[in-house]
Amino acid sequence: MADLSLDPVDLQLLGLLQRDAARSNQALATAAGVSPATAHRRVKRLHELGVIERVVAQLSPQRLAEAGCPLLQALLEVTLDVQAAERLDAFEARALAELAVQQCWRVSPGPDFVLVVAVADMPAYEAFAARLLRADANVRNVRAFFSIRRARFGSELPLPVTLKG
Repeated sequence: MADLSLDPVDLQLLGLLQRDAARSNQALATAAGVSPATAHRRVKRLHELGVIERVVAQLSPQRLAEAGCPLLQALLEVTLDVQAAERLDAFEARALAELAVQQCWRVSPGPDFVLVVAVADMPAYEAFAARLLRADANVRNVRAFFSIRRARFGSELPLPVTLKG
């Protein structure tokens, strides 16, 4: 098993990448105070260890809507009738197979799952709900909350050191 220990340089690189993963390796190295070769080697190791899962572009739903691509976003609380492990796993697998499901959280107490969903419009939501929610006899209750405005959306995880950047 690979060594998963992270030192202050690793944590600083992770913090910098969380704020802007598009910066060049040279800019990353300069901001972290290390050589470009060191930055590259460490970031590659963090990817290999799975600490960095993937690098993505975060899109603005508002700007997409202004460009003619509106989205309907919702947060769903889903409660199952039977919470046996295999039933929870089965629902989770079905949720993960839906492209509309951006996030799937198994939670406790309260509902069994919280889903973050994005679809084109209400007819697309209805089709999604029919496939995932109404077709499953084990789904007991669903509470849907539709987004009016996104006030904040972040993906940065708190790290155990103060970072410059």
